[in-house]
Amino acid sequence: MKTHPLKNNRGFAAPAGIAVLGALIGLSVMIWLGGSHNFETPAGYVGYITRGAVVGKTEYVGTQVGPTSTGLGWMLHGINVSVTPYTYTEEFLDKESVLSKDQLKVSFRVHTIWNVRADRVREFVEKYTTLSTEDNPDNIVKVAYANFVRERLRTAARSEVQKFNAMDIKDNIDRIGAVLRDNVLEITKDTPFNVASVVVGNIQYPESVSNAVANKLAASQDLETREIQIQIAKKDAEKRVAEAEGIAKAMAIVQQKLTPLYIQHEAIEAQRAMVGSPNHTTIYIPVGNNGVPLVGTLDTSEHGK
Repeated sequence: MKTHPLKNNRGFAAPAGIAVLGALIGLSVMIWLGGSHNFETPAGYVGYITRGAVVGKTEYVGTQVGPTSTGLGWMLHGINVSVTPYTYTEEFLDKESVLSKDQLKVSFRVHTIWNVRADRVREFVEKYTTLSTEDNPDNIVKVAYANFVRERLRTAARSEVQKFNAMDIKDNIDRIGAVLRDNVLEITKDTPFNVASVVVGNIQYPESVSNAVANKLAASQDLETREIQIQIAKKDAEKRVAEAEGIAKAMAIVQQKLTPLYIQHEAIEAQRAMVGSPNHTTIYIPVGNNGVPLVGTLDTSEHGK
């Protein structure tokens, strides 16, 4: 039996079979490339990686700490979760203001610093987030915080502030913050939420209360100023009295020493010092017995003359 030169023993043309096989391989490569992804995770993030399926369900593959990528893989998808600290602020303003123990509306803010634990990203994604892979990574974290922490923190903050009178809140702000932090730590214990700090700040009172406090403070400062001025005046008066007493005592001492004999002695000493000086001037003064200067009062009236 003769065979056709262009056919093999199975009856197919060899060149045509090779072409079909090449086309199938090329199509497979195109499908694989089209369905493959290289999922990248930047620094500061942990990637949650899954593998999709044409038939069946998506499966968890693992996590990767950025900066890195999975490399090209069949139907790989992922969610990047930031593990760097976030600072969220809860505001209690206007209609959200809280009534203090003495029934005054008080406005304030609670600042929370926290982050997702890097080693618990899988648990975070599977139990605490509800967003798809297309959502912004920051929104994924924000939604999880809102779902699990936010309302509990706000409830605790209201409850704690209501225990104090309005004017005592500022004096106890650190204590309130510590209580809230302990409360949040208890809520997030054994969860992917790592809370670093809870701080209460920006305490604001109603305008009427603020004005009253400002006026009271101004009056107090004015009173303190007046008290200081009075004390200064008293000290000045005491100083003047002391100076006057000192002058009086000094004059009394001088008057006691200004006797005729003392003045004569001083005059003789002055003459002696002048005679021994190379630059002296001769002065003639009235003298009495033994050349001692006369000491006394000169009567210059007509009768005296």
